[in-house]
Amino acid sequence: MTRSLDLPFLDRVDTLAQELALLQDTGKRRIAILGSRHVPVVSIHLVELVSRSLAQEGHNLVTSGSQGVNAAVIRGVLSIDPARLTVLLPQSLDRQPGESRDQLEQVLHLVEKPEHDDLPLPMASSLCNQEIIGRSDQLICFAFHDSETLLSSCRTAEDMGKVVSLMFFD
Repeated sequence: MTRSLDLPFLDRVDTLAQELALLQDTGKRRIAILGSRHVPVVSIHLVELVSRSLAQEGHNLVTSGSQGVNAAVIRGVLSIDPARLTVLLPQSLDRQPGESRDQLEQVLHLVEKPEHDDLPLPMASSLCNQEIIGRSDQLICFAFHDSETLLSSCRTAEDMGKVVSLMFFD
């Protein structure tokens, strides 16, 4: 009796091989973490824990400066080693809300984009996310199923050959 073996698509095999190699790699990576501004409180604690753990392992984290997930990443990494954190803003620091500015002033590696001040925030955020992904080895994203900008950023990262971990709140 013969049995057939269903083989996965080749592109999925490549992704799996890349993910397995990443798990075995003990080298330090630049990890982008992006996510929604509106996040359940329990999830905020999870993001802070993940960020702290990655910083303790010696990885460098890259994020943006908004509230929610990005602010949790900033808090987590600042509590371990501020030198392990880079924050890219979609616009200038002056365009950020006051509650964000207080936290962002503690960031050692802060990149502003005043040339994007005249753009609508969603467009500036999309450009910012692309640059964050370009500076990273992999992307961890926390989103909702209707988070268009974040989901587009995940597709961009995949197209660039980055390992993407996408977690949904809903």
